[in-house]
Amino acid sequence: MNPQTPIHYIYDIIKSNSDLSDFYALVLNALVNSIVLILFSYLLFRILRGIGLKLVNRFAEKSKTDFDDYLVQNKTFVNLSNLIVFYIISAFTDELYLDFPVFEGVISSFVDVLLVVFTILTVRSILKTIKDYLKTLDNLKDKPIESYIQVFMILLWLVGIIIIFSIITGKPLMKFLIGLGTVSAVLLLVFKDTILGFVASIQVAANDIVRIGDWITMEKYGADGDVYEINLASVKVRNFDKTITTIPTYYLISDSFKNWRGMSESGGRRIKRAIIIKANSIKFVDEDLFQKLKGIQLINDYIEKQQADIDKYNQSNNIDKSLTINGRNQTNFGVFRKYIDEYLHQHSAVSDDMTIMTRQLAPTAQGVPLEIYCFSVDKVWKNYEYIIADIFDHLLASIPYFELEAYELPSGKDFNLIKT
Repeated sequence: MNPQTPIHYIYDIIKSNSDLSDFYALVLNALVNSIVLILFSYLLFRILRGIGLKLVNRFAEKSKTDFDDYLVQNKTFVNLSNLIVFYIISAFTDELYLDFPVFEGVISSFVDVLLVVFTILTVRSILKTIKDYLKTLDNLKDKPIESYIQVFMILLWLVGIIIIFSIITGKPLMKFLIGLGTVSAVLLLVFKDTILGFVASIQVAANDIVRIGDWITMEKYGADGDVYEINLASVKVRNFDKTITTIPTYYLISDSFKNWRGMSESGGRRIKRAIIIKANSIKFVDEDLFQKLKGIQLINDYIEKQQADIDKYNQSNNIDKSLTINGRNQTNFGVFRKYIDEYLHQHSAVSDDMTIMTRQLAPTAQGVPLEIYCFSVDKVWKNYEYIIADIFDHLLASIPYFELEAYELPSGKDFNLIKT
């Protein structure tokens, strides 16, 4: 036997310098060639990983775009170097083990499987790079890009697994694809949540239902915080108590939830809170109370003008004022409502461009609710709560000046005072 090929160079040397049989000479020839190929592949791998990556990192640092930085961060070039090495090994495998058909088939199949795996890993790192880069763009950073990449990766792995089975079994790829149709019902059942999540993520993005960064409230799942991730299967919400709530993406279109984006994009954040006034503390304004209320600067002009109009009306209509209830009268409750209106209009933290209203609600067993409805200019939660506290601290402290009383349930101390 005299193959006379470069691959059989070691074989030729052995046969010309020893009496070994052809079989053992071929075994030694294949073994030496394998060692040479492994050493060459390792050397090439080190060159690509060492010199190549250093050059790529330097280029990425100097370039103005962030895209190449994300390529490095997601190990795209590492996966690519692995792919190149195994591609070279695959190119020489058939020749190296030509004299051992069975062994050649096993090695070739193994290398081809690794080629498929590293091809998928390389594509995945490129897709992750695209995702990271697109998230830096203002018009795309709040879109569920990760959902689409996950769907593509599922399909890619599915195709990869089919190709791997085709390589291992030696059957044509088309047979596996035809057989896949017979198990499509099973696949639909297995990937039901994935399919629902994919459809939901498309609807979420197309209808702009939720964006990354939105504050949402979904009481059913205990979610009350900012959305920080939208993927194929779930939406992750970082609650204000720093816990994480995971909501299936599909539920965003099947269940109801509250999105506070409209408030964030508006000119203010709503304040809606009531003070309950004791009904028996509401009364007409007599002369003594009138003189006292005139000293409140915010309503000084109002109360005097209002009283002048009332006196004029009562006189022109010959109203008998021997009883206060006759004719028109001011009430301490009505004057207090006017005071709150004036106070809110002059408050620097309350938006003048949005609704400012003080309204009386239906009486309850506890008293008469007086609701304050306005909008805070500052929408940051901490500042918003401070503004509410500042407003109601003042209003609660102002109630006695109008000879009104706020309702509260009696405590043990109140019962002791009754006994004494």
